[in-house]
Amino acid sequence: MTTTVPTGVLAALLPPDVHCAEAFGAPDVGRLHPSEAAYIRDRSPRRRQQFTTARTLARRALAELGHPPAPLLPGPGGAPRWPSGAAGSITHTDGYTACAVTSTGRHLSLGIDAEPVRPLPHGVLDLVSSAEERRRLAGLPVGTTPWDTVLFSAKEAVYKAVHPLTRTWTALAAITVAVHSDGTFTAAHPHHPVIGTGRWGVRRGVLITALALPPTG
Repeated sequence: MTTTVPTGVLAALLPPDVHCAEAFGAPDVGRLHPSEAAYIRDRSPRRRQQFTTARTLARRALAELGHPPAPLLPGPGGAPRWPSGAAGSITHTDGYTACAVTSTGRHLSLGIDAEPVRPLPHGVLDLVSSAEERRRLAGLPVGTTPWDTVLFSAKEAVYKAVHPLTRTWTALAAITVAVHSDGTFTAAHPHHPVIGTGRWGVRRGVLITALALPPTG
């Protein structure tokens, strides 16, 4: 089942001028363009399914911006090459695939990420966070929210928003994130001056983080 704007958990995390499409559960599989099919032909069945679902959702969201169907081949770093005047982000995890797109006149870039609602594997938090970030996580309310996974996912969303602008690989440990229990997070990136506030939410066993970068100037 797929939902598009204005309903859906992802749309609730982003500004109203961002167009979203998401699929929970069984993948919403469409048809690939020949160039996309050729690109993904030799990958595993699971990867082909993820790729196809993501492109189906991306074209649905882009149609909301007035873009006709077109191939969305990966560029440097693996993110799709979006049509001129559009920016977007794709994410997938077991049981969930999503895409968000916007006009570059309204937002410079987008970053979204989805993770299962469970704690990170042992040792991962120490690799991707600072002592101060871990101290702040320890001060958040105790409950069912895996705060370490929220932090990790937020860093992934920030990375995905900034990388298309800088074309620079950045370790997640170098991205600073403060997670807040009200469903928001704030971040700083060593290669981009303006990040702003992102949001996070949980639905049907999936943790989703999202960030829209404001235009420069």
